[in-house]
Amino acid sequence: MAAPLGGRAFEILEVLSQAQGELVTKDELLDRVWGTAAVSENLLQVHISAVRKALGSYRSLLKTQSGRGYRLLGDWGIELEPAPQPSAARTRHAQEPPAETRSNLPVLITDLIGRDAALPHVCGLLSAYRIVTLSGAGGIGKTTLALHAARGLLSDYAGGAWFVELAPLSDPSLVPSTVASALGLKLGDANSTEAVARSIATTRLLLVLDNCEHVIDAVASLAETLVRLCPRLTILATSREVLRIGGEYIYRVPPLEVPEVEQFGVDDLRSHSAVALFIARTEVLDPIVPPRSDNLPTIASICRHLDGMPLAIEFAAARAATLGIEAVHAELRNRFALLTTGRRTAVPRHKTLRATLDWSYELLPAEERALLRRLSVLSGSFGLQAAEALIGGGRDGGEPAVAERIANLVDKSLIVPDRIDAGRWRLLETTRAYAAEKLAESGEAGEVARRHAEFFLEVFAPFGTESRLQAAIDELPLYRREIDNLRGALTWAFSDTGDGAIGVRLAATSCDFWIAESLIAECRDWSGRALDQLGGAAGSRDEMVLQCARGRTLLYTRGMIGESLAALEAGLRLAEALDDADFQQRASMDVWLFRSRSALLGEALDTARRLEELTRDREIQFKAAADWIVGISLTYLAAHDEAATRLRHAIEIYPVERREKDLIRLGSDLRASAAGHLTVNLVSLGELDDAGQSAMRAIAEARVTKHATALCIALVWAGFTFISLGDLNRSEQIAEELVEHAYKHGMIPFHAAGLCIRGSVLARRGEPAAAIAPLRTGLAGMQQASYLLFYPFFLVELAQALLANDRLDDALAEIDKALETATRIDYRWLIPEIKRNKAEILLQRDPESTGEAEQLLSEALSQARAQGATYWEFCASLSSAELLSGRGDVAEAHALLTPLCDRLSTSSTISALPAIRRAAQLLAG
Repeated sequence: MAAPLGGRAFEILEVLSQAQGELVTKDELLDRVWGTAAVSENLLQVHISAVRKALGSYRSLLKTQSGRGYRLLGDWGIELEPAPQPSAARTRHAQEPPAETRSNLPVLITDLIGRDAALPHVCGLLSAYRIVTLSGAGGIGKTTLALHAARGLLSDYAGGAWFVELAPLSDPSLVPSTVASALGLKLGDANSTEAVARSIATTRLLLVLDNCEHVIDAVASLAETLVRLCPRLTILATSREVLRIGGEYIYRVPPLEVPEVEQFGVDDLRSHSAVALFIARTEVLDPIVPPRSDNLPTIASICRHLDGMPLAIEFAAARAATLGIEAVHAELRNRFALLTTGRRTAVPRHKTLRATLDWSYELLPAEERALLRRLSVLSGSFGLQAAEALIGGGRDGGEPAVAERIANLVDKSLIVPDRIDAGRWRLLETTRAYAAEKLAESGEAGEVARRHAEFFLEVFAPFGTESRLQAAIDELPLYRREIDNLRGALTWAFSDTGDGAIGVRLAATSCDFWIAESLIAECRDWSGRALDQLGGAAGSRDEMVLQCARGRTLLYTRGMIGESLAALEAGLRLAEALDDADFQQRASMDVWLFRSRSALLGEALDTARRLEELTRDREIQFKAAADWIVGISLTYLAAHDEAATRLRHAIEIYPVERREKDLIRLGSDLRASAAGHLTVNLVSLGELDDAGQSAMRAIAEARVTKHATALCIALVWAGFTFISLGDLNRSEQIAEELVEHAYKHGMIPFHAAGLCIRGSVLARRGEPAAAIAPLRTGLAGMQQASYLLFYPFFLVELAQALLANDRLDDALAEIDKALETATRIDYRWLIPEIKRNKAEILLQRDPESTGEAEQLLSEALSQARAQGATYWEFCASLSSAELLSGRGDVAEAHALLTPLCDRLSTSSTISALPAIRRAAQLLAG
């Protein structure tokens, strides 16, 4: 059976067959087929692939010896068919193209931009295959690429390269005569494909058939016949729809390269071909005012919105030359009205962006038009089931029929396969916008949008069902790819023309998905919109879910505001009324968290103990959660031994396989949070090495979860720990990561804490003037968000920074505020340290007035001892010993300090602490 094979590919087959089964090395093939021409190994592989394709069922006979070359098995002979003899009819009616005229290719008036890889690849394909189709959407640059390839290969074809423009044809039967006319053949009455073939005969010739899609069947028939009858003919076709004939190699012309959203560097932006084309065309149209470097991000955004389509970019560049780049960018939402300035010499279908798409749309059968219109409601990529749902269940032939229509639309370049996810497709943004207009004109937009929303309600249903939640989390990447469709469905549902009831159900169903994705602010906004349109869902499970989600997300993003607590308490009441144990625990945990962060510490402990009682007979994970939150509450109240025991036990018994699910259910990661809070107890108890290790463990555990809130919590506690341990390098790293991470996820309270850690590091490094601004900003942010857990600690840091700047009255005011706040909220664990700091500020303010300072130090010592807080007792003893030593009571100072130094560990880490060094100097003196 004859198979179409390009000239060079045939030469490779000839060389391999002559070797009679022996190995032919790559270098030998390149030398014998291409001679001295520089050819890449990739091009050789293209030709080998063509040979295999031509061998058909015998393809396994061509063997590859990795790294060396190829061998062709079997016995092969070469039989040359005699060239067809000219018939009498041909003698009378045919005429060879004039020898001096070897091409009718249009003159190339513009450079080929962005096709540095595509052009040589297409040229290589034409030497490997005899039918190559350049396929792609309208305006992708198929014709331009074909013309450059044909002109570059002109010397390879003795009979020339001939361009056949098919766009003007309306009658498919005229295809053969149009080809004959382009070749300069005069066939008289024998105006058929066979007559054209007889005229070409054995001439080595390249035929470029341009814009075949509207007469595709006639072109396919002609191409198949010509290749069969003309052994030295090569056809290069451009078409939005592929020919679908034997021997055809389809090269889908890609869009130009566009920068990613996060790319901003001038050189990086200019290196992308889409940007380069925009700049080149703009400079031609307005050479006096070329684009500036500060325009490049806007140009990049325009190119992204236009999907790297060369024709659309040329339209945009033309408009930019008159309206300005920013104006074009702002008006892209009206792209079909804006992008209308094509070249005067352009064919009609390329004069406007709308005309380009009208050409393709009008060629579609009715059922494919309907599918394309309905697909416009999809955002991002989509799968077969989504497309089938938009058609309407089992109507119109069901899933097989939809799959066939999608395949047809891919062949016609109106849908493109997703490059990352096999089995999914997407519409280019310009095509989607056009199809959306057609959907609106059809009057079916509302019904299609409803089907879209109902389909994705079903897709995300596992996130709304406790028993299916873990399975959904395990397959999170599969849901992540639908995020744009989820947003689109919610946007429609809550619009004036949408259905609020569907929106409420979809928002409630997807709450845990947003939290799993760390899109806390988005969950907050969608749950808020749903609650505003609650309607008939009041008092339902959906309201319970939405109230709990709204309360939690407000807590994390805006702090401890009244709206957050009101939503949480409403959710808890509904959970109790509906007897929903899962959401009773969720809501109780969040109410506890609100009260803890608001520094309502007594109320927080009461809430924790009530939850402990509620879950006493439940599974082990409930017991671990109870130990966790009771332990945290006890931490703030300075019950350090019991708190440490509870937190360690929670970490030990918690079933780690539940962490992903519980992170969504409970709002934080138990292991990371417990390890972070444990540091307060370990520092207080004087177990300083263990405190540092626990802080790093908290960060490591949080990173495993890849969850924003878990990492923020771990970083805050680690910051406190390493500031207390005097490890300023590590504290600085933590501060910068926390500031960036919290800002990225819109978590205002944690961002404020990060600023405070940054200021504390500056102060302790001897830059107190620079420390004041970030400390004040962070403290103001904490106060605004009612996030008071760290507020007294960083007030102490601010007071010390002011003291170092000799602003003694300001320092005293801030330390008084810290003491008042800690006392009022019962923040017991830090009170000894606050009193010690106030004593030192008073002594520096007035060294002669020691009475109040001594009283404060005595109280600090007494309270630290009562709490079992060895480290804070040591700090208070050090300040007291320095006071005693300063007035000559050296023995008493030593007697006070020595036992506490002996009780602290003597590791190298602890020995480097400033307070330890001060104590060592005092005892040595």
